[in-house]
Amino acid sequence: MTMVDESSPSNSEWLKRYFAARAFFSALWVASALVVGSAHPIIGIGLIISYPAWDSLANYVDAQRSGGLRSNPTQMLNMIVSAIVVLAVAVAATRNFHAVIAVVGVWATLAGILQLSTAARRWRSASAQWPMILSGAQSALAGLFFLAKANDPASSPGVADVAPYAAFGAFYFAVAAIMLFRKSGVRNSAVGDPGSERA
Repeated sequence: MTMVDESSPSNSEWLKRYFAARAFFSALWVASALVVGSAHPIIGIGLIISYPAWDSLANYVDAQRSGGLRSNPTQMLNMIVSAIVVLAVAVAATRNFHAVIAVVGVWATLAGILQLSTAARRWRSASAQWPMILSGAQSALAGLFFLAKANDPASSPGVADVAPYAAFGAFYFAVAAIMLFRKSGVRNSAVGDPGSERA
């Protein structure tokens, strides 16, 4: 098993860019879902498919940059689960949106638990993990909400119902990125001024 020092400056730089990219994608996805996806159901389905697809790719790239898939089993599982969900949403879309939301609910719960587990594993070796723990926990709870909505025949679920979930994801990733940017700034200041205090 390859071990990677996730507290190293190079890996901190990677996590900073990774969290920022995930925050940006989620924010862009929310805007697209509310502005375009809500008005065009087919586009809405496409957006829902794109979200777990992006999550799968992001987990793969992060795991590869952090020691490989074997060293990051929770991310490997997250990658596999999200990839399966892409296909499951496509199949569910041939039935109705209740089925789609049910699949999203299962995915949000599993992905949240795996994200929380990844952050807990990284707690001692990498900074800015508490937003990821909160994000994972909230994702798991959101999954239960989606499942309840999917089983409510009186509800009319749509892509807009997923937007708040993605918005919270964008928020937590942005908080994590900002924390790492601030830490990087403090570290660079300390290097430039040996007499300065470390935060």
